[in-house]
Amino acid sequence: MTYETIQVSVEDGVAVVTLDRPEVRNAINQQMVDDMHAALESLETRDDVKALILTASGGKAFMSGADIAELRERRSEDALKGINANLFSRLERFPRPTVAAVVGWCLGGGCELSLCCDFRIAGTSSKFGQPEVGLGIMAAAGATRRLPALIGLGPARRLLFSGAIIDAAEASRLGLVDQVVDDAAVLEAAHAWLQPILAQAPEAVRRTKQALQAWVHGAAEEDLLALDNGIQSGLFEHPDKFTRMDAFLARRAKKK
Repeated sequence: MTYETIQVSVEDGVAVVTLDRPEVRNAINQQMVDDMHAALESLETRDDVKALILTASGGKAFMSGADIAELRERRSEDALKGINANLFSRLERFPRPTVAAVVGWCLGGGCELSLCCDFRIAGTSSKFGQPEVGLGIMAAAGATRRLPALIGLGPARRLLFSGAIIDAAEASRLGLVDQVVDDAAVLEAAHAWLQPILAQAPEAVRRTKQALQAWVHGAAEEDLLALDNGIQSGLFEHPDKFTRMDAFLARRAKKK
């Protein structure tokens, strides 16, 4: 499948989705929203996809935010559709581990998009922020809940209320990013970050993410307990369990 605003590839179990509007610093518009929905729909059910990396072309911006010319014309009914919010929630619910590989500007919707990934690897040139209030709107695609969950309420208030833009070093101190590397090494570092995860039982990782997501989204304690028990029940019968546990016992016996 071909797309107008993104590129998609799959190799060695990792899907790489590349935002590809470098002429406008990869600003998100309706076409990119549509392209990403289509790509995620295709990738969500592929058995050969064990993880996803979200990156961008151009080298100057992961995503500078929304396409302001398009955003300028949106009205109240457009806000109620949750155009970006629905896409970002879909990325958050992606069944496999996700990594945002960020170089350059990561602002507004770009920062919100990165927050939907499980991990964030940032280049030294990266800049993060939610400048929406300076444009007379708010960060309404998830930052008001995902940002405080990640970095704490106080720092989130500062970024959301002031529109402050922070560098990669400060983002790392706050816990907004998991690792900072040279710009040229970001994609390689994202692949390396995934290697210990890809070495685990794929179904166990997938179902662990499912359980975490249920907790993140506020499921009741009794529902979480039932979910954990149900997931474990299925994993207890999965072939991976027997293969991996047999290998463990064989290694232990060999050491005796």
